[in-house]
Amino acid sequence: MILPRYRIAASAIGGAGKGLFLDEDVAAGRIITAPDAIDRTFSPADLAARPELAYASARWFEDRYTLSPDWPDECYINHSFEPTGLWHLGFVFALADLPAGTELTVDYRHLLPPGQAEDFIDTATGEKIVGYAWAESLASSTHALSRLLK
Repeated sequence: MILPRYRIAASAIGGAGKGLFLDEDVAAGRIITAPDAIDRTFSPADLAARPELAYASARWFEDRYTLSPDWPDECYINHSFEPTGLWHLGFVFALADLPAGTELTVDYRHLLPPGQAEDFIDTATGEKIVGYAWAESLASSTHALSRLLK
């Protein structure tokens, strides 16, 4: 679920296709997206063994993933190593005061399985996007959220 008003439009990130843009100002620390309608999670083995499960997915916790049988608008949040949003336990928080018109991005390393590289590179740095271990993801996002909410 996306809480502020938004629109889907051509991304400013080269090769990204479409992106999710805020249609209203969002204060630092505000929740932008929140998980909803999660009735089940899947392991990486579940996803690999069942190609029919190849829908939009995101890591929820440890090695468990949520699936969307459609392509929800949250899927238009693109990757950045300098994101505008902080991914933490399935929520996305505004990392700064974000004016209307800002493209929402998150660091995909929080979403990928540990050690798995994304099929594309970070366009700003040319670096591979490789999934964090769960403990590293949780520690870094918790630390960032703690600093953000002070």
